[in-house]
Amino acid sequence: MEGLYFNIDYGFVEGVVRGYRTGLLGNNQYVNLTQCDNLEDLKLQLSSTDYGNFLASHSGPLSTSIIQDNMSKKLYQQFQYLRSQASGKLSKYLDYISYGYMIDNVSLMITGTLHERDCSEILAKCHPLGWFETLPTLSIATDIESLYSTVLVDTPLAPFFKNCLTADDLDDLNIEIIRNKLYKNYLESFVEFIEKEFDGPDYEIMGKLLSFEADKRVINIALNSLNNPDLSSDDKLSLFPSYGKLYPLYHRELAEAEDVEQLKSIIDGGDYKELFNGGGNNSSSNENGGGSNLEDWFYLLEMQYCKNAFTQQFTLSSVWAWLRSKEQEIRNVTWIAECIAQNQKNRIDNYISVY
Repeated sequence: MEGLYFNIDYGFVEGVVRGYRTGLLGNNQYVNLTQCDNLEDLKLQLSSTDYGNFLASHSGPLSTSIIQDNMSKKLYQQFQYLRSQASGKLSKYLDYISYGYMIDNVSLMITGTLHERDCSEILAKCHPLGWFETLPTLSIATDIESLYSTVLVDTPLAPFFKNCLTADDLDDLNIEIIRNKLYKNYLESFVEFIEKEFDGPDYEIMGKLLSFEADKRVINIALNSLNNPDLSSDDKLSLFPSYGKLYPLYHRELAEAEDVEQLKSIIDGGDYKELFNGGGNNSSSNENGGGSNLEDWFYLLEMQYCKNAFTQQFTLSSVWAWLRSKEQEIRNVTWIAECIAQNQKNRIDNYISVY
């Protein structure tokens, strides 16, 4: 019965997303890509996948950035198609997904302006899924309070600026603090929306995915702020989302940790037990004895969560899982293309499988 009612409103979108997912590159296709001798060969291999003639309009020599940009365009087109078919809570759910990209764009615009970068150059680097009409006007940034009152107050991000407004001058540290506070408020609001609107498998799966997002931010903040005299333990706590497997038991300990060994002892258990033990290696990099950084480990764990999300039917969480999987696929192909371009074939297998 649950599936019957779900399909009335959202069955078409879920079917489209699962169709998108079948178009993700498989292990055999990755093997073919890694055996390419140049970027033209890579283009030819990709043309036999769902990417098709995605580079047909490009003339001239290929580069890694051109391949990445054109793959990304296909992703944006697919996501916008989903938005055009959305209604009800699905529409709001897709809005929430885009808010994270909006926060990144705001931070990028303010930081670029602070360092006197050209506005058009900064806008070109903004994520299309986080675009909003007044984004270009953020280049007038002088302080966050006036920026909010003149520009951001009329954007979807306005509710997330609680406790973010400050009269302090904008510098790299303050911008990063504001970004993390925005993301904290955003995640907590997203969780509240999920708890209110979702139930059954949707509630369970999105709860795990957002819990991972929260924990990832907590661990990164704790690690990146080690030995930073400008941030007290209370300052760090104010940046931690009030959600996740580490909340509330380990938040205070993580905020007060003074070195990596302390961090390791605090989170050395559960899903994060391999965090500092090279657990982010994929099968290929393990075989070659390669290492993996923290970001790669988080990507690997996220892909495991996304794979699990597709084992359930009648869920909107498949949209999030597909989007993150597609983004990882683009990172994978970009990595392979860069290894080919730089003739670094010994590292070409260090990608993270999305299947």
